[in-house]
Amino acid sequence: MNNKAVIVFSGGQDSTTCLIHALPHYDEIHCITFDYGQRHHAEIEVAQQLSKRLGVTVHKVLDVSLLNELAISSLTRDNIPVPTTDSSGDGLPNTFVPGRNILFLTLASIYAYQVGAESVITGICETECSGYPDCGDEFAKVLNYAIELGMNYKLRIETPLMRLNKAETWALADYHNQLDLIRYHTLSCYKGLQGSGCANCDACSLRAKGLNEFLKNKTEIMNSLKDKLELK
Repeated sequence: MNNKAVIVFSGGQDSTTCLIHALPHYDEIHCITFDYGQRHHAEIEVAQQLSKRLGVTVHKVLDVSLLNELAISSLTRDNIPVPTTDSSGDGLPNTFVPGRNILFLTLASIYAYQVGAESVITGICETECSGYPDCGDEFAKVLNYAIELGMNYKLRIETPLMRLNKAETWALADYHNQLDLIRYHTLSCYKGLQGSGCANCDACSLRAKGLNEFLKNKTEIMNSLKDKLELK
């Protein structure tokens, strides 16, 4: 029996880092990307390019455009401006897409059930997640329990980046000798620009800050990463 995993894959820094980290540990990996009418459709094309480049043989793109009708966000509506890092405001940022990770992880788990995968891997992270409530450890564990209960199927929702900051996420890419791939070919920008992005949105700010910190303190951060993930 093959050791299988399903990765929720957007082609961004976090999910691509999860993919390169998972590749040595699984016999078979399925990438699943969701088309939910996101503002920058380019991320789907980037995800397809990256999975092919990394040797993934099964990559599904699922149409979940219904989410676009229900979830009002600057990432699903062109008429809502994407906030800059200088924007202020209370509560959740308007880049939050309500229910997105609930839907994505549930559908990925159903797919895992069908293909006999033991794990669903996601790049959610509670240390630097722009304040999103569906990126925390408690959320992942509770949803994992509900999915196992509802499908009567043993499944792990793996969150390898959960306790890492952005500098340590860059370190993980470097640990797998894929720093340049993540740096120049992934798409994290809320405005749909590959690589370094627009430099103004929150996603680009977190990404650049983490990279600069890693490059300045490479040895220290790599050691911190190895301790957290028990890497050799």
